[in-house]
Amino acid sequence: MSTSDDTTNGSASIDQAIAALREGEPVLVHDAADREGETDLIYPAGAVDPGAVARMRNDAGGLICVALSDGVAEAFDLPFSQDLIDHPTAADHELGYDERSSFSLTVNHRDTYTGITDEDRALTITELAAAAGAPEEFDFAGNFRSPGHVHLLRAAPNLLADREGHTELGLALAAAADLPPAVVVCEMLDDGTGRALSPADAREYAAEHDLVYVEGRDVVEQLG
Repeated sequence: MSTSDDTTNGSASIDQAIAALREGEPVLVHDAADREGETDLIYPAGAVDPGAVARMRNDAGGLICVALSDGVAEAFDLPFSQDLIDHPTAADHELGYDERSSFSLTVNHRDTYTGITDEDRALTITELAAAAGAPEEFDFAGNFRSPGHVHLLRAAPNLLADREGHTELGLALAAAADLPPAVVVCEMLDDGTGRALSPADAREYAAEHDLVYVEGRDVVEQLG
């Protein structure tokens, strides 16, 4: 299912990414060279098992986060962490890639132990997907506790019309796949340089593992 060939047109790549997510497979999404310049490994949250968590921490290496739609975050009264922190470090943010961070709370499901193991994080993530599928029927505080080991991201209200980060890119793809508005995003890092994995190396990884790679600009063009 790889789209590592640069001659593949963007429309076909997006269609394949949507199909992959619908099947519970991860996709690789590069945002833009003039934004973060990062490729994230993105899963539908409901398809994450302990093996997927292990893959993200071993093959990707970035922060494992669950992106939720603005509507779901609003239903659960999830704040932006920057607004919640009463400390001088939360003031005067100047981000080189965007106006603000999407970070919200960190959570563990209440049935986890430490919350950090692959099994614990997979449980937290899949339960977040269940919550996102029916937020009006879900007791968020009764099922999750903070602080925890899974970072929540709150998407912009109008997704790609407002912001073009991995949070919104992943959720736009999930919406196109008719999935709950909850995706897992994890930055892919280069073991040699410690920096973001280059698009060329991310495409190579996708080809080696038969995964779909797409450019954020193509997601915006087709789904924005």
